[in-house]
Amino acid sequence: MKTLFLSLLAATLIGCSVPPAQELVHTQLSTESGSVIGVASEHPVVRWLDIPYAQPPEADLRWRAPQRLAVSEERISAAKSPILCPQEAGETSGIVTGGIIGSEDCLYLDVTAPIDYGNQSYPVMFWIHGGANTSGHKGTYDFSALAAKEKVVVVTINYRLGPLGWFTHPALKESAEDLDASGNYGTLDIIAALEWTQRNIATFGGDPDNVTIFGESAGGRNVYSMLASPLSEGLFHKAIAQSPTLQSYSRQQAYNEEKEYPQLSRGSWEVVANLGMDNASVTSEELRATSAEVLLGEYFAIYKDHAEPLIVNDGQVIPREGLIAALGDARYAKNVPVMAGSNRDEVSLWLGLSRYFVDANSLFGVLPPKIRVRDPELFKYWISQRGRGWKARGVDAPLLSLESAGYQDLYAYRFDWDEQADNWFVPFSKVLGAAHASEIAFVMGAPMYGSVGEYMYPDTSSAQAMTDIMMAAWGQFARIGSPGSVKGISWPKFASGTPDVMVLDSGEDEPRIVTDSPGLDGLLSEVASTPSRLSDTETCMLVWELVTTVGDAAYGDYQQWQDGRCASLDVPREKAAVREALTEEYGSPDLF
Repeated sequence: MKTLFLSLLAATLIGCSVPPAQELVHTQLSTESGSVIGVASEHPVVRWLDIPYAQPPEADLRWRAPQRLAVSEERISAAKSPILCPQEAGETSGIVTGGIIGSEDCLYLDVTAPIDYGNQSYPVMFWIHGGANTSGHKGTYDFSALAAKEKVVVVTINYRLGPLGWFTHPALKESAEDLDASGNYGTLDIIAALEWTQRNIATFGGDPDNVTIFGESAGGRNVYSMLASPLSEGLFHKAIAQSPTLQSYSRQQAYNEEKEYPQLSRGSWEVVANLGMDNASVTSEELRATSAEVLLGEYFAIYKDHAEPLIVNDGQVIPREGLIAALGDARYAKNVPVMAGSNRDEVSLWLGLSRYFVDANSLFGVLPPKIRVRDPELFKYWISQRGRGWKARGVDAPLLSLESAGYQDLYAYRFDWDEQADNWFVPFSKVLGAAHASEIAFVMGAPMYGSVGEYMYPDTSSAQAMTDIMMAAWGQFARIGSPGSVKGISWPKFASGTPDVMVLDSGEDEPRIVTDSPGLDGLLSEVASTPSRLSDTETCMLVWELVTTVGDAAYGDYQQWQDGRCASLDVPREKAAVREALTEEYGSPDLF
């Protein structure tokens, strides 16, 4: 049970283990990357795995824009183990031990197509994985069921992560030209993969004139980056952002010299200082000579107090005004249909593990621990407000910005499904509910969360009904730019005058339309009349979380809220004190 909970609640997604796939000789295709051969699936689809889309960004190509591969006729074979970009071992990668894992030779993609792909021109869905832009990989996701049911071709990609994907330092800029100086190398990887898709996807039965980008969490932020970037024009035609975040940072913040911005961690100045190098004299050669293992080891050794600067407003890849402003600027508008949504209980994925909210007791010290919520009313209120805050900042605000830039086909959803398979030890539906990333299983039609997938994605009529709803909406959107209707309820467009949201559920609360878009200011006004069970400190901590997460941190709003009611409370310090107290009492601030 301990392993089960670590797998379920620690970070986010683990892919299910899959036996070696059988090659299908008749599916051999020629691409500019080489000759690829497909493998079988339990679904009527073909999967082509581990196709390189750019040169390995290693040695002198580290911290440079991705370079196009030379056209090759070489036979490409699927790797024997997952290909992933350098990252810290953890639940997101599915490799929980080993320190720093992965290789800089990681710019690969997979393609999944219906088995009748020949001479077809199916809609293309291009998946950008999440993981805070510091972890994750394409191999976690198998969209075979979606491809088979909705007749779409799905592309899943890797892109550079963490300090190898986003790094802004004077030493690199001195020796760089054009896009090599951007700092947004991971973003440029996504653009390069989209370009590869445009040039090659017709070979796999995909329509290069009908490409939908979709991604979750940081992958959703990367979807917004594609909408904002001047460099992605014409590379996609629809966009879906699932539980997206929206932070972006100036070059000055990304460097963060002498910790000028104390709330930011892991800026390039701090990372280089941790490497024992002099920021003023270090050269690009010295930085590129540092092994990925050492670089990432020092990067993750820096405690992330609040935020780390990933996605840089460099003025080339991302406009200098930043993501949210660029989305509202008609100069960068792609004018494509956009769907965005969040999950009702987003932060339960993390707070469901915190001893501040939950506890676990083992009967007689022998059986696995029984999980309980300490104060169900407090937990429910906190989760609800944070979930609504995620929607306000990650969904409503960017959709309204897009509307102001001239976008007309905008759609919003909220994922509410919470009928997990509870058991005596773990009330999954109450501790997790509609948690962050839980909707992905229903879009894929396959369980996530590794060994606990059967609990989070049970084999029930409710789960199957939810899968049918999600797949049909995503597939319809990819085909025509509108999610259509859900169980006879027409999915309305989202607009400033009518901020309608489709609630996706298959339980007692069937799909329905709601209007719950108070904005961040409205939520803060609600918190001002917080239920009495929240202490003043808890109230201020909740306000801090609302104004500093998901979107660009608004520290001034925190200081000024309720005429400075919380100005004297240093929330990061208070949170550290809470962690220390829980560690002293239980040995850890989390359940395990």
